[in-house]
Amino acid sequence: MSSKLRRTGALVGAGALVFAAVAVAAGNQADAQQTPLDQLLDQPLDQPLGQVLGQPTPGRVALGKVQYRLADVAHRNGLTEEKLRDTLASDKTSWLDAQGRLFFREPGLTSAQKAPEASPRWASESVDAATGPAFELHSKPGSNRVLYLDFDGHTITGTAWNSSQGVDPVNVTAYDTDGNPASFSTAEQDVVHEVWARVAEDYAPFDVDVTTQDPGQDAINRTDAADQRYGTRVVIDPTSWYQSGCGCGGVAYIGVYDTTGNHDYYQPALVFTKGVGTGAKNLAEAASHEAGHNVGLNHDGTASVGYYEGHGSWAPIMGVGYYRGISQWSKGEYSGANNTEDDYGVIGTHGLALRADEVGDSTGAAAALAVGATATGVIAAESDVDVYKVGIGAAGNYTATASAAALGGDLDIKLDLLDSSGAVIASADPPSGQSDAGTPTGLGATLSSNLQPGTYYLRVDNTGYGNPLNDGYSSYGSRGAYSLTINLT
Repeated sequence: MSSKLRRTGALVGAGALVFAAVAVAAGNQADAQQTPLDQLLDQPLDQPLGQVLGQPTPGRVALGKVQYRLADVAHRNGLTEEKLRDTLASDKTSWLDAQGRLFFREPGLTSAQKAPEASPRWASESVDAATGPAFELHSKPGSNRVLYLDFDGHTITGTAWNSSQGVDPVNVTAYDTDGNPASFSTAEQDVVHEVWARVAEDYAPFDVDVTTQDPGQDAINRTDAADQRYGTRVVIDPTSWYQSGCGCGGVAYIGVYDTTGNHDYYQPALVFTKGVGTGAKNLAEAASHEAGHNVGLNHDGTASVGYYEGHGSWAPIMGVGYYRGISQWSKGEYSGANNTEDDYGVIGTHGLALRADEVGDSTGAAAALAVGATATGVIAAESDVDVYKVGIGAAGNYTATASAAALGGDLDIKLDLLDSSGAVIASADPPSGQSDAGTPTGLGATLSSNLQPGTYYLRVDNTGYGNPLNDGYSSYGSRGAYSLTINLT
Protein backbone atom coordinates (compact mmCIF):
# COMPACT_ATOMS: atom_id res chain seq x y z
CA MET A 1 0.00 0.00 0.00
CA SER A 2 1.24 3.49 -0.76
CA SER A 3 2.58 5.49 2.19
CA LYS A 4 0.62 8.49 0.97
CA LEU A 5 -2.97 9.31 1.75
CA ARG A 6 -4.75 9.14 -1.62
CA ARG A 7 -7.61 11.46 -2.51
CA THR A 8 -9.48 8.41 -3.76
CA GLY A 9 -10.98 6.60 -0.79
CA ALA A 10 -9.58 9.15 1.64
CA LEU A 11 -12.49 8.62 3.99
CA VAL A 12 -11.30 5.09 4.67
CA GLY A 13 -8.74 4.24 7.38
CA ALA A 14 -6.10 6.88 7.98
CA GLY A 15 -7.83 9.32 5.67
CA ALA A 16 -10.79 9.51 8.01
CA LEU A 17 -8.43 10.59 10.75
CA VAL A 18 -7.21 13.45 8.58
CA PHE A 19 -10.69 14.73 7.88
CA ALA A 20 -11.62 14.40 11.56
CA ALA A 21 -8.53 16.30 12.61
CA VAL A 22 -9.17 19.01 10.05
CA ALA A 23 -12.74 19.40 11.21
CA VAL A 24 -11.83 19.62 14.89
CA ALA A 25 -8.95 21.99 14.29
CA ALA A 26 -11.11 24.22 12.14
CA GLY A 27 -13.75 24.33 14.83
CA ASN A 28 -11.24 25.21 17.53
CA GLN A 29 -9.30 27.86 15.61
CA ALA A 30 -11.08 29.34 12.66
CA ASP A 31 -8.41 31.98 12.17
CA ALA A 32 -5.43 29.61 12.47
CA GLN A 33 -3.09 29.13 9.56
CA GLN A 34 -3.67 25.56 8.39
CA THR A 35 -2.09 23.37 5.80
CA PRO A 36 -4.53 23.07 2.85
CA LEU A 37 -6.47 19.81 2.84
CA ASP A 38 -5.14 18.66 -0.52
CA GLN A 39 -1.58 19.04 0.78
CA LEU A 40 -2.43 17.09 3.93
CA LEU A 41 -3.80 14.22 1.88
CA ASP A 42 -0.57 13.99 -0.08
CA GLN A 43 1.78 13.89 2.94
CA PRO A 44 3.44 10.52 3.69
CA LEU A 45 2.27 9.01 6.96
CA ASP A 46 5.86 8.10 7.81
CA GLN A 47 7.36 11.46 6.88
CA PRO A 48 9.69 12.58 9.71
CA LEU A 49 8.30 15.43 11.73
CA GLY A 50 11.52 17.30 11.05
CA GLN A 51 10.43 17.49 7.42
CA VAL A 52 6.80 18.31 8.29
CA LEU A 53 7.73 21.22 10.55
CA GLY A 54 11.22 22.02 9.33
CA GLN A 55 11.88 24.59 12.05
CA PRO A 56 10.41 25.90 15.33
CA THR A 57 6.85 26.86 14.46
CA PRO A 58 4.22 28.95 16.32
CA GLY A 59 1.42 26.91 17.86
CA ARG A 60 -1.45 27.64 15.50
CA VAL A 61 0.66 27.25 12.39
CA ALA A 62 2.20 24.08 13.82
CA LEU A 63 -1.25 22.64 14.52
CA GLY A 64 -2.19 23.10 10.89
CA LYS A 65 0.91 21.18 9.84
CA VAL A 66 0.77 18.25 12.29
CA GLN A 67 -2.95 17.73 12.78
CA TYR A 68 -2.86 14.44 10.85
CA ARG A 69 -0.07 13.29 13.21
CA LEU A 70 -1.55 14.79 16.37
CA ALA A 71 -1.58 11.52 18.32
CA ASP A 72 2.13 11.03 17.66
CA VAL A 73 3.02 14.61 18.61
CA ALA A 74 0.87 14.47 21.75
CA HIS A 75 2.60 11.25 22.79
CA ARG A 76 6.02 12.85 22.33
CA ASN A 77 4.99 15.56 24.77
CA GLY A 78 3.21 13.38 27.28
CA LEU A 79 -0.10 15.12 26.60
CA THR A 80 -3.53 14.06 25.45
CA GLU A 81 -4.47 15.00 21.90
CA GLU A 82 -7.16 17.31 23.25
CA LYS A 83 -4.73 19.10 25.58
CA LEU A 84 -2.12 19.55 22.85
CA ARG A 85 -4.70 20.74 20.34
CA ASP A 86 -6.15 23.26 22.77
CA THR A 87 -2.71 24.52 23.75
CA LEU A 88 -1.52 25.04 20.19
CA ALA A 89 -4.81 26.58 19.14
CA SER A 90 -5.28 29.02 22.02
CA ASP A 91 -1.89 29.77 23.60
CA LYS A 92 -0.09 32.34 21.48
CA THR A 93 3.21 31.62 23.25
CA SER A 94 3.21 27.92 22.38
CA TRP A 95 5.63 26.55 19.76
CA LEU A 96 6.58 23.17 18.36
CA ASP A 97 10.23 22.62 17.50
CA ALA A 98 11.31 20.69 14.42
CA GLN A 99 10.98 17.39 16.33
CA GLY A 100 7.47 18.18 17.52
CA ARG A 101 8.39 19.02 21.11
CA LEU A 102 6.33 21.71 22.80
CA PHE A 103 7.94 24.79 24.31
CA PHE A 104 6.84 28.28 25.30
CA ARG A 105 8.15 31.76 24.59
CA GLU A 106 6.97 34.06 27.36
CA PRO A 107 6.25 37.71 26.48
CA GLY A 108 8.69 40.36 27.63
CA LEU A 109 7.79 43.29 29.89
CA THR A 110 7.76 47.02 29.30
CA SER A 111 10.57 49.18 30.64
CA ALA A 112 8.37 50.33 33.52
CA GLN A 113 7.41 46.76 34.39
CA LYS A 114 11.05 45.70 34.39
CA ALA A 115 12.11 48.35 36.91
CA PRO A 116 13.83 46.54 39.81
CA GLU A 117 13.10 46.98 43.49
CA ALA A 118 15.79 47.00 46.15
CA SER A 119 16.61 43.59 47.60
CA PRO A 120 17.30 42.86 51.27
CA ARG A 121 20.92 43.22 52.30
CA TRP A 122 22.96 40.08 52.92
CA ALA A 123 26.28 40.44 51.16
CA SER A 124 28.99 42.53 52.82
CA GLU A 125 31.62 42.55 50.10
CA SER A 126 32.03 41.88 46.39
CA VAL A 127 33.18 38.43 45.27
CA ASP A 128 34.94 37.10 42.20
CA ALA A 129 32.98 34.81 39.90
CA ALA A 130 30.40 32.56 41.60
CA THR A 131 31.84 32.37 45.10
CA GLY A 132 30.60 33.33 48.51
CA PRO A 133 27.44 32.51 50.47
CA ALA A 134 25.04 33.70 47.77
CA PHE A 135 26.30 30.84 45.59
CA GLU A 136 26.13 28.18 48.28
CA LEU A 137 22.39 28.25 48.95
CA HIS A 138 20.37 25.02 49.24
CA SER A 139 16.71 24.57 50.13
CA LYS A 140 16.88 20.79 50.68
CA PRO A 141 20.45 19.50 50.52
CA GLY A 142 20.70 15.78 49.90
CA SER A 143 17.59 15.53 47.73
CA ASN A 144 17.90 13.44 44.57
CA ARG A 145 16.10 16.20 42.65
CA VAL A 146 17.59 19.57 41.89
CA LEU A 147 16.51 22.95 40.52
CA TYR A 148 19.68 24.88 39.80
CA LEU A 149 19.42 28.66 39.49
CA ASP A 150 22.43 29.47 37.33
CA PHE A 151 23.56 33.10 37.62
CA ASP A 152 27.25 32.76 36.80
CA GLY A 153 27.14 32.05 33.06
CA HIS A 154 26.77 28.84 31.13
CA THR A 155 27.88 27.32 27.84
CA ILE A 156 24.87 25.94 25.96
CA THR A 157 25.86 23.29 23.44
CA GLY A 158 24.25 20.33 21.73
CA THR A 159 20.73 21.35 22.70
CA ALA A 160 17.45 22.09 20.95
CA TRP A 161 18.12 25.79 21.55
CA ASN A 162 21.36 25.55 19.58
CA SER A 163 19.62 23.69 16.80
CA SER A 164 16.77 26.19 16.54
CA GLN A 165 19.13 29.16 16.34
CA GLY A 166 21.79 27.53 14.21
CA VAL A 167 24.55 28.50 16.63
CA ASP A 168 26.64 26.17 18.77
CA PRO A 169 28.05 26.78 21.30
CA VAL A 170 26.34 29.70 22.97
CA ASN A 171 28.33 31.34 25.75
CA VAL A 172 25.95 32.94 28.21
CA THR A 173 27.65 35.52 30.39
CA ALA A 174 27.05 35.97 34.11
CA TYR A 175 24.20 38.00 35.59
CA ASP A 176 25.42 41.57 35.72
CA THR A 177 23.99 44.97 36.64
CA ASP A 178 27.12 47.05 37.15
CA GLY A 179 29.06 46.38 33.95
CA ASN A 180 31.55 44.01 35.58
CA PRO A 181 30.48 40.40 34.85
CA ALA A 182 33.71 39.00 36.34
CA SER A 183 32.69 40.07 39.84
CA PHE A 184 29.46 40.01 41.79
CA SER A 185 28.80 43.20 43.74
CA THR A 186 26.95 43.14 47.05
CA ALA A 187 23.79 44.32 45.28
CA GLU A 188 24.04 41.55 42.68
CA GLN A 189 24.58 38.93 45.37
CA ASP A 190 21.53 40.24 47.21
CA VAL A 191 19.43 39.69 44.09
CA VAL A 192 20.78 36.14 43.74
CA HIS A 193 19.88 35.45 47.36
CA GLU A 194 16.38 36.88 47.04
CA VAL A 195 15.60 35.04 43.80
CA TRP A 196 16.71 31.81 45.44
CA ALA A 197 14.54 32.46 48.52
CA ARG A 198 11.45 33.14 46.44
CA VAL A 199 11.87 30.15 44.12
CA ALA A 200 12.76 27.91 47.05
CA GLU A 201 9.47 28.88 48.69
CA ASP A 202 7.47 28.06 45.54
CA TYR A 203 9.05 24.60 45.45
CA ALA A 204 9.21 24.08 49.24
CA PRO A 205 6.38 21.50 49.26
CA PHE A 206 8.41 19.23 46.96
CA ASP A 207 11.35 16.94 47.56
CA VAL A 208 13.77 19.06 45.55
CA ASP A 209 16.87 21.08 46.33
CA VAL A 210 16.61 24.59 44.92
CA THR A 211 20.21 25.73 44.83
CA THR A 212 22.54 28.43 43.54
CA GLN A 213 25.55 26.12 43.81
CA ASP A 214 26.45 24.21 40.66
CA PRO A 215 25.57 20.57 41.45
CA GLY A 216 27.44 19.25 38.39
CA GLN A 217 25.85 18.08 35.18
CA ASP A 218 25.42 14.51 36.44
CA ALA A 219 23.00 15.83 39.07
CA ILE A 220 20.89 17.46 36.35
CA ASN A 221 21.02 15.01 33.45
CA ARG A 222 18.96 11.83 33.47
CA THR A 223 20.47 9.00 31.47
CA ASP A 224 17.78 6.32 31.83
CA ALA A 225 14.83 5.24 33.96
CA ALA A 226 17.14 3.79 36.60
CA ASP A 227 18.81 7.17 37.09
CA GLN A 228 17.01 8.70 40.06
CA ARG A 229 19.25 11.73 40.50
CA TYR A 230 18.28 14.48 38.07
CA GLY A 231 16.81 17.94 37.71
CA THR A 232 16.79 21.12 35.70
CA ARG A 233 18.95 24.19 35.17
CA VAL A 234 17.34 27.63 34.94
CA VAL A 235 19.84 30.03 33.40
CA ILE A 236 19.48 33.72 34.20
CA ASP A 237 20.59 35.04 30.82
CA PRO A 238 21.60 38.68 30.24
CA THR A 239 22.63 38.17 26.61
CA SER A 240 20.79 38.65 23.31
CA TRP A 241 21.54 35.49 21.33
CA TYR A 242 17.95 34.22 21.63
CA GLN A 243 16.05 37.07 23.23
CA SER A 244 16.64 39.57 20.44
CA GLY A 245 14.76 37.35 17.99
CA CYS A 246 11.71 36.75 20.15
CA GLY A 247 11.54 39.75 22.46
CA CYS A 248 10.52 37.25 25.10
CA GLY A 249 11.01 37.01 28.85
CA GLY A 250 11.88 33.33 28.98
CA VAL A 251 11.68 30.00 27.20
CA ALA A 252 11.29 26.44 28.38
CA TYR A 253 10.25 23.01 27.14
CA ILE A 254 7.29 21.33 28.75
CA GLY A 255 7.44 18.07 30.66
CA VAL A 256 11.16 17.41 30.23
CA TYR A 257 12.25 17.36 33.88
CA ASP A 258 12.18 13.57 34.12
CA THR A 259 12.89 12.81 30.45
CA THR A 260 15.35 9.96 29.92
CA GLY A 261 18.01 9.51 27.28
CA ASN A 262 17.81 12.95 25.64
CA HIS A 263 17.30 14.93 28.85
CA ASP A 264 20.13 17.39 28.22
CA TYR A 265 18.90 18.15 24.71
CA TYR A 266 15.88 20.03 26.11
CA GLN A 267 17.86 21.91 28.76
CA PRO A 268 18.21 24.53 30.11
CA ALA A 269 15.19 26.69 30.83
CA LEU A 270 16.07 30.34 30.22
CA VAL A 271 15.05 33.60 31.88
CA PHE A 272 16.11 36.72 29.97
CA THR A 273 16.96 39.84 31.94
CA LYS A 274 16.43 41.83 28.74
CA GLY A 275 12.84 40.58 28.80
CA VAL A 276 11.87 40.71 32.48
CA GLY A 277 14.47 43.02 34.00
CA THR A 278 17.15 42.49 36.59
CA GLY A 279 15.04 42.76 39.76
CA ALA A 280 14.65 39.80 42.10
CA LYS A 281 10.84 39.65 42.15
CA ASN A 282 10.52 39.46 38.36
CA LEU A 283 13.42 37.04 37.96
CA ALA A 284 12.02 34.75 40.64
CA GLU A 285 8.51 34.70 39.19
CA ALA A 286 9.93 33.94 35.75
CA ALA A 287 12.27 31.23 37.07
CA SER A 288 9.52 29.41 38.97
CA HIS A 289 7.27 29.72 35.91
CA GLU A 290 9.84 28.34 33.43
CA ALA A 291 10.78 25.49 35.76
CA GLY A 292 7.03 24.87 36.05
CA HIS A 293 6.91 24.19 32.32
CA ASN A 294 9.78 21.71 32.72
CA VAL A 295 7.71 19.79 35.28
CA GLY A 296 4.73 19.60 32.94
CA LEU A 297 2.63 22.70 33.56
CA ASN A 298 0.75 24.75 30.99
CA HIS A 299 -0.27 28.39 31.28
CA ASP A 300 -3.07 29.66 33.50
CA GLY A 301 -5.24 32.13 31.62
CA THR A 302 -8.82 32.86 30.65
CA ALA A 303 -10.78 32.80 27.41
CA SER A 304 -9.58 36.33 26.66
CA VAL A 305 -6.01 36.42 28.07
CA GLY A 306 -3.23 33.86 27.83
CA TYR A 307 -1.84 34.73 31.24
CA TYR A 308 -4.07 35.50 34.20
CA GLU A 309 -2.67 38.46 36.16
CA GLY A 310 -4.58 37.54 39.28
CA HIS A 311 -6.91 39.47 41.56
CA GLY A 312 -6.51 41.13 44.92
CA SER A 313 -3.07 40.14 46.21
CA TRP A 314 -3.05 36.72 44.47
CA ALA A 315 -1.94 35.31 41.12
CA PRO A 316 -1.13 31.84 39.77
CA ILE A 317 2.55 31.06 39.22
CA MET A 318 1.73 29.76 35.73
CA GLY A 319 -0.10 32.98 34.95
CA VAL A 320 1.54 36.33 35.72
CA GLY A 321 2.84 36.76 39.26
CA TYR A 322 4.84 39.95 38.77
CA TYR A 323 2.16 42.27 40.16
CA ARG A 324 0.83 40.34 43.16
CA GLY A 325 2.34 39.75 46.57
CA ILE A 326 1.13 36.14 46.73
CA SER A 327 1.73 33.76 43.82
CA GLN A 328 0.79 30.11 44.25
CA TRP A 329 0.33 26.89 42.32
CA SER A 330 -3.24 26.68 41.07
CA LYS A 331 -5.95 24.39 39.81
CA GLY A 332 -7.93 27.11 38.06
CA GLU A 333 -10.38 28.09 40.78
CA TYR A 334 -10.64 31.72 39.68
CA SER A 335 -13.48 32.98 37.50
CA GLY A 336 -13.06 32.22 33.80
CA ALA A 337 -10.06 29.93 34.21
CA ASN A 338 -9.10 28.14 31.00
CA ASN A 339 -6.83 25.62 32.71
CA THR A 340 -8.07 23.51 35.60
CA GLU A 341 -5.15 21.09 35.72
CA ASP A 342 -4.03 20.16 39.22
CA ASP A 343 -0.57 21.75 39.35
CA TYR A 344 0.59 19.62 42.27
CA GLY A 345 -0.70 16.48 40.60
CA VAL A 346 0.98 17.26 37.27
CA ILE A 347 4.28 18.16 38.92
CA GLY A 348 4.13 14.85 40.80
CA THR A 349 3.95 12.92 37.52
CA HIS A 350 7.12 14.61 36.26
CA GLY A 351 9.54 13.63 38.97
CA LEU A 352 8.80 15.89 41.93
CA ALA A 353 7.05 14.17 44.83
CA LEU A 354 5.80 16.08 47.85
CA ARG A 355 8.32 16.13 50.66
CA ALA A 356 7.67 13.78 53.57
CA ASP A 357 5.68 15.12 56.51
CA GLU A 358 8.12 15.73 59.37
CA VAL A 359 5.73 16.86 62.12
CA GLY A 360 2.74 14.99 63.48
CA ASP A 361 -0.78 16.18 62.78
CA SER A 362 -2.38 15.29 66.13
CA THR A 363 -1.75 15.92 69.80
CA GLY A 364 -0.66 12.31 70.16
CA ALA A 365 2.00 12.71 67.47
CA ALA A 366 3.01 16.27 68.31
CA ALA A 367 6.61 17.45 68.11
CA ALA A 368 8.13 19.10 71.17
CA LEU A 369 8.60 22.88 71.25
CA ALA A 370 10.25 24.62 74.19
CA VAL A 371 9.31 28.12 75.28
CA GLY A 372 11.78 30.51 73.66
CA ALA A 373 12.84 28.05 70.96
CA THR A 374 12.03 28.21 67.25
CA ALA A 375 10.59 25.35 65.19
CA THR A 376 10.68 25.33 61.41
CA GLY A 377 8.62 23.22 59.05
CA VAL A 378 6.85 22.96 55.72
CA ILE A 379 3.19 22.42 54.97
CA ALA A 380 3.45 20.25 51.84
CA ALA A 381 0.01 18.68 51.42
CA GLU A 382 -3.24 20.62 51.43
CA SER A 383 -4.58 18.44 54.24
CA ASP A 384 -1.41 18.70 56.32
CA VAL A 385 -1.36 20.27 59.78
CA ASP A 386 1.65 20.42 62.11
CA VAL A 387 1.11 20.12 65.86
CA TYR A 388 3.62 21.05 68.58
CA LYS A 389 3.55 20.20 72.28
CA VAL A 390 4.50 23.00 74.67
CA GLY A 391 5.12 22.63 78.39
CA ILE A 392 4.27 25.78 80.38
CA GLY A 393 6.11 25.89 83.70
CA ALA A 394 5.10 29.30 85.01
CA ALA A 395 1.84 31.17 84.79
CA GLY A 396 1.83 34.25 82.63
CA ASN A 397 0.95 35.82 79.33
CA TYR A 398 2.42 33.89 76.39
CA THR A 399 2.59 34.94 72.76
CA ALA A 400 2.88 32.41 69.94
CA THR A 401 3.89 33.52 66.46
CA ALA A 402 3.81 31.49 63.27
CA SER A 403 5.58 33.24 60.39
CA ALA A 404 5.45 32.43 56.69
CA ALA A 405 8.56 32.62 54.52
CA ALA A 406 10.10 36.08 54.76
CA LEU A 407 10.30 36.42 50.97
CA GLY A 408 7.63 35.29 48.52
CA GLY A 409 5.55 33.43 51.08
CA ASP A 410 3.02 30.97 49.65
CA LEU A 411 1.66 29.64 52.96
CA ASP A 412 -1.23 31.48 54.60
CA ILE A 413 -1.27 30.31 58.23
CA LYS A 414 -4.04 29.68 60.70
CA LEU A 415 -2.60 29.21 64.20
CA ASP A 416 -4.53 27.42 66.97
CA LEU A 417 -3.71 27.08 70.66
CA LEU A 418 -5.08 23.90 72.24
CA ASP A 419 -5.31 22.85 75.88
CA SER A 420 -4.18 19.48 77.23
CA SER A 421 -7.41 17.81 76.09
CA GLY A 422 -7.01 19.10 72.54
CA ALA A 423 -9.73 21.73 72.76
CA VAL A 424 -9.07 25.01 70.95
CA ILE A 425 -8.72 27.93 73.36
CA ALA A 426 -7.44 30.58 70.93
CA SER A 427 -7.04 31.03 67.17
CA ALA A 428 -5.48 33.55 64.83
CA ASP A 429 -5.99 33.93 61.07
CA PRO A 430 -5.57 37.54 59.92
CA PRO A 431 -6.71 38.65 56.47
CA SER A 432 -4.01 38.59 53.82
CA GLY A 433 -3.07 41.34 51.40
CA GLN A 434 0.00 43.12 50.11
CA SER A 435 1.88 46.31 50.85
CA ASP A 436 3.35 46.20 47.34
CA ALA A 437 3.75 43.64 44.57
CA GLY A 438 6.75 42.06 46.28
CA THR A 439 5.47 42.06 49.86
CA PRO A 440 2.47 40.02 51.05
CA THR A 441 0.81 40.80 54.36
CA GLY A 442 -1.27 38.76 56.77
CA LEU A 443 0.23 35.35 55.94
CA GLY A 444 1.58 34.80 59.45
CA ALA A 445 -0.46 34.57 62.64
CA THR A 446 0.09 35.66 66.24
CA LEU A 447 -1.97 34.91 69.33
CA SER A 448 -1.57 35.72 73.01
CA SER A 449 -3.14 34.03 76.02
CA ASN A 450 -2.74 33.99 79.77
CA LEU A 451 -1.74 30.43 80.60
CA GLN A 452 -1.44 28.41 83.78
CA PRO A 453 1.25 25.75 84.17
CA GLY A 454 0.51 22.66 82.14
CA THR A 455 0.63 21.09 78.69
CA TYR A 456 -0.58 22.95 75.62
CA TYR A 457 -0.42 22.47 71.87
CA LEU A 458 0.14 24.79 68.93
CA ARG A 459 -1.34 23.78 65.59
CA VAL A 460 -0.15 25.24 62.29
CA ASP A 461 -2.70 24.89 59.51
CA ASN A 462 -2.88 26.23 55.97
CA THR A 463 -5.83 28.34 55.02
CA GLY A 464 -7.22 30.42 52.18
CA TYR A 465 -8.62 33.90 52.05
CA GLY A 466 -11.75 35.44 50.57
CA ASN A 467 -13.35 33.98 47.47
CA PRO A 468 -10.97 32.23 45.05
CA LEU A 469 -13.28 33.19 42.19
CA ASN A 470 -12.51 36.89 42.34
CA ASP A 471 -10.77 38.28 45.42
CA GLY A 472 -8.88 35.50 47.18
CA TYR A 473 -7.66 31.93 47.06
CA SER A 474 -8.39 28.54 48.58
CA SER A 475 -6.10 26.42 50.74
CA TYR A 476 -5.04 24.47 47.61
CA GLY A 477 -1.91 26.50 46.85
CA SER A 478 -1.43 27.73 50.41
CA ARG A 479 1.58 25.57 51.18
CA GLY A 480 5.14 26.39 52.09
CA ALA A 481 7.64 27.03 54.85
CA TYR A 482 6.98 28.47 58.31
CA SER A 483 8.68 29.17 61.62
CA LEU A 484 7.00 28.95 65.03
CA THR A 485 7.87 30.39 68.44
CA ILE A 486 6.19 30.85 71.82
CA ASN A 487 7.52 33.25 74.40
CA LEU A 488 6.59 34.56 77.83
CA THR A 489 5.54 38.15 77.34
